[in-house]
Amino acid sequence: MRYFVEFAYNGTHYHGWQYQPNASSVQETLNKVFSTLLQEEIDIMGAGRTDAGVHAKQMFGHFDSEKNIDVPTFIYKSNSFLPKDIVIYNIIPVHEEAHARFDATSRTYHYHIATYKNVFSTELAWQFGQNLDIEAMNEAAKLLLDFTDFKCFSKSNTDVNTYNCKVTEAFWTKENESLIFTITADRFLRNMVRAIVGTLINIGLHKITLTDFIQIIEGRSRENAGASVPAHGLYLTNIEYPYINNEIAMTTKSVNNK
Repeated sequence: MRYFVEFAYNGTHYHGWQYQPNASSVQETLNKVFSTLLQEEIDIMGAGRTDAGVHAKQMFGHFDSEKNIDVPTFIYKSNSFLPKDIVIYNIIPVHEEAHARFDATSRTYHYHIATYKNVFSTELAWQFGQNLDIEAMNEAAKLLLDFTDFKCFSKSNTDVNTYNCKVTEAFWTKENESLIFTITADRFLRNMVRAIVGTLINIGLHKITLTDFIQIIEGRSRENAGASVPAHGLYLTNIEYPYINNEIAMTTKSVNNK
C-alpha cells in the first residue's frame, strides 16, 4: 500500500534532503525510523530535494508498505523516535500510482533576511544589515512572471532536461525587522531561489538596474546573475496536490492556517 507522509524539518544539521553516502540527510533519518517501526525496508521518495542547511515547514514524501498502518499510533511513535529537528504531521493512504514528486503542481519557498543582528535566529535567517530598496526589488520580482527559462539561476552541471519553470508569484514583504521573499512555481531548478534572491539583493543595493535584470535572464548565463545567498535563510513552505485526494488538500490547508 502507498502512503503519503507530511513532515517538516530544521535543516541546520543535515546535508540536505537526499541520501548522502558520507553525510547525514533527512531522507536517511526518516528511512531508518520508518524501517525500524514497520519492520520492513522503507525508502521514502520526497517531493523534491533541498540543499544542505535548507529548512522545510511543509514537505511531502511517499513510501510503500505491506502494513495497514494505524496512523495516529504510527505518527506518535515516529515523532518519539525522530530527532527534535524533524516532525511528522500526517500519514495519508493514497492510490498506488500517487507520486510525491511528479504529482505536485506547485511549490512555495520563503527566504528570510534579518535586517539586524539577532542572536536567536542566526541559523534561521540570513543577517544582512545594508539598506535595501524593497520597492525596486519587488519591481524586479514581478518580472519573473514574464519569463519561463531560468537557466541563469540554475546550478551548473545539473542533470535537467529543461530550464523552464512557471513562476506564479514572487514578492518581498517586511515583517517587523525581517524581510521575507515569497516565490511560487510549478518546479524549481537547483539553487534557483537562492540565486534569484542574490540577484534581487543587487537590485536593492542599486548595483544593477531592472534592464540589467532582464538581460541577465535573457542571457541565460549563471555567471551574470548574483551570488547565491546562504542556505539557512531558505524554507520550503507549501506543496500543492489538488487532484490526489481530499485528505491531502485538507492537510495542506490546515498547515497553511497554522
